[in-house]
Amino acid sequence: MTLAPGTPAPDVFSPGRIGNVTLRNRIVKAATFEGRCPEGRVTDELIEFHAEYARGGVGMTTVAYLATSPEGRTDRHQYHWGMDDGGMLRKLTDAVHAEGAAVSAQVGHAGAVANSSSNKMPAMGPSRMPAPTGMSLTKACTEADIDRIVGDHVRAAKGAHNAGFDAIEVHFGHNYLVSEFLSPKLNKRKDSYGGSLENRARFARRIGRAIRDEMGDKIAVTMKLNMDDGVPGGFWIDEAVQVARWIEADGSADALVMTVGSSLLNPIYLFKGDAPLHEFAATQPPAIRMGMKVVGAKMFKEYPYTDAYMLDDARQIRDAVSLPMMLLGGIVDRPSIDKAMNAGFEFVAMGRGLLREPDLPLKLQADERRRSLCVHCNRCMATIYSGSRCVLRDYVPPIPARG
Repeated sequence: MTLAPGTPAPDVFSPGRIGNVTLRNRIVKAATFEGRCPEGRVTDELIEFHAEYARGGVGMTTVAYLATSPEGRTDRHQYHWGMDDGGMLRKLTDAVHAEGAAVSAQVGHAGAVANSSSNKMPAMGPSRMPAPTGMSLTKACTEADIDRIVGDHVRAAKGAHNAGFDAIEVHFGHNYLVSEFLSPKLNKRKDSYGGSLENRARFARRIGRAIRDEMGDKIAVTMKLNMDDGVPGGFWIDEAVQVARWIEADGSADALVMTVGSSLLNPIYLFKGDAPLHEFAATQPPAIRMGMKVVGAKMFKEYPYTDAYMLDDARQIRDAVSLPMMLLGGIVDRPSIDKAMNAGFEFVAMGRGLLREPDLPLKLQADERRRSLCVHCNRCMATIYSGSRCVLRDYVPPIPARG
């Protein structure tokens, strides 16, 4: 809900509350895949990656991407909640807490974005569709698959709570599995999970209610929901408004994070700025690299960058619900933060700006004129399998190359 006339906006450096968790300030490190779990093992490098953001002043950092299911990983170098982490996730949450920040686990199922070749398991989708990274077709989810994956989300929430996470971010965006169900372009089902928006949203709502029924208020629950897939015929803002209203009515979320784009069909739509096609292609296996030479320019379209670029669309959700909301996308300085706060958003989420400068919150607090050094070249995207980082920073973490 937008601020009433005369109501002062909160200061971003004041404490903020999500569910049962109080953050020391209202800046959240957005989930950006770290590439620091070789063969799915949680590493000291992953722990230090997030501890650095905590030292840098964020209110909460988000660990991404912790898959709910083994076939739901984007590739095998990723943790899923059926694995034994050897106590390393507890070590991670303890390290973040020791620096004064809260920590969230992003949980979800990659659907057709999963790499079936790497995972040695079929990728899943609402319908049969291409799964490009595994050069295969998805397996259409049966109702038994849907039931299992709902249960896997609950298992993930319980696992996150037991490992000391303060919150989970349930991933309903970017044309990962649940977002694929929401999309009229990708969901061609004829049963109770396809067709009408109510049917296409059934999977998402079941997941949210199941987590809430099991966990109550033991762990804060945020939900990342697409506003716009960025492709013709995809999920769009008018449907996102209604789904957000249903989520609020269900009581399944403590906060919403709105996002855009499709990792499957239009990835740069989320990021805006440059499209690092050649750098990204160089990280892929030869067959995919060859395919990107043919279709890469169509898939990696460039969109002009502007500060706070999701604000206008996200305001439509903000006007429709009373849940706390985070604004993501182009949050780089105090003016962009203050725009969000004045528009009724309780939190802001930063991704690339923090990859460039993990201590950006402390710098902004010390100097209101300070601006992120991120130039939105998006070459960080090409580092996700070798240890996500800003290529303009000096150090390169010692992470095994993608195999």
